[in-house]
Amino acid sequence: MGIEQAPTEKGRQAARGLRKSTAKEEKKIEAEKGSDLAKGAERFEERSKSSDGKSAGKKQRL
Repeated sequence: MGIEQAPTEKGRQAARGLRKSTAKEEKKIEAEKGSDLAKGAERFEERSKSSDGKSAGKKQRL
């Protein structure tokens, strides 16, 4: 859900805070890693594989 789609002001504030903290954590990880994190579909695959070594496609077929 996007920030502006939240039904209440409290929800929008929470979404802004989450986005801000996520961006801060991402910058920290990229600095430690020494390179940018994958974005979009590439990141989805990277995160999926990191949990158990299988790609998302293989998990769906099982």
